[in-house]
Amino acid sequence: MKKILLLSDTHSFIDNQILKFVKQADEVWHVGDIGDLNVTDSIKKLKPLRAVLGNIDGTDARAEFPLDAKFIVENVSVWMTHIGGYPNNYYRRIKDDIRKNPPKIFISGHSHILKVQYDKKLNLLHLNPGAAGNHGFHKVRTMLRFSLESGEIKDMEIIELAKRG
Repeated sequence: MKKILLLSDTHSFIDNQILKFVKQADEVWHVGDIGDLNVTDSIKKLKPLRAVLGNIDGTDARAEFPLDAKFIVENVSVWMTHIGGYPNNYYRRIKDDIRKNPPKIFISGHSHILKVQYDKKLNLLHLNPGAAGNHGFHKVRTMLRFSLESGEIKDMEIIELAKRG
């Protein structure tokens, strides 16, 4: 079993609240708009990290992280990308690929809106952890936490960190 902490849209912000949850995870997944690499460096000092680029990330992040990450953990296929859309309205860059080869979990960020949504057509779980940083229009900083075990997704939790600002 692996405990996963999922976050996005930190926009160069990391604090002890985030790091407290990082320490409790087995792996941390960051879905882009990292900002300053101090964010990912701080996470990597504590736990293994998987991350993808966001639209605000600069050349330093582009040298370290991919646009998409496809991988398998605990027999669960995962696809992470920053701008991905939602069920029935996936982003055009990924639309054909996700229909031909849907993962069990599809993760995107970008919107700063936390969503956990099942796509009945593609038989996948879509996750967007909202925004863990202070930059943006969201009112509350959020993340998701869940477990993966033997092909199953378990114990999904919404983490509300604090009001933005």
